[in-house]
Amino acid sequence: MNFVNFISNHGKRINRDHFLHLVQVAKIDGLIQKEELEMLHRQGKKFGLTDPEIDDLIKSESAENYHPPYSLEDKFYELYNITELILSDEKVSEREKKMIRRYAIAAGLPDDLTESLCKILMEGVHNETDEETLLKEFRKIVRNKYRN
Repeated sequence: MNFVNFISNHGKRINRDHFLHLVQVAKIDGLIQKEELEMLHRQGKKFGLTDPEIDDLIKSESAENYHPPYSLEDKFYELYNITELILSDEKVSEREKKMIRRYAIAAGLPDDLTESLCKILMEGVHNETDEETLLKEFRKIVRNKYRN
């Protein structure tokens, strides 16, 4: 399979690793729900992948190969999409909530920012608040925390 590592979606840079992280998250509870699979296919098509290519990636990807993004913005967008994926089946287990926190910590966010971000994302995605509004809210929290 050959596709570009970086593509643009409405002006945002998205990379292949980001999509693979979504696959890893979908597999974290051992079963990919129908809603999660549909979302993975929607996200994969943003990369220009075909349904068979997406299915192959889903089959071959492990839930344990996570490499976090570097910038705060990239971390936010990845965690936003992870949260969106988790909430797509409208059943959020404690394990899935812990997994969001685990990915946030693995991405290098301190515990207090992790808690704030998880709260913003869970509420925002549930209420269908757009990504940019949530990112602004998160940046405000980061600025206030590091202002002192």
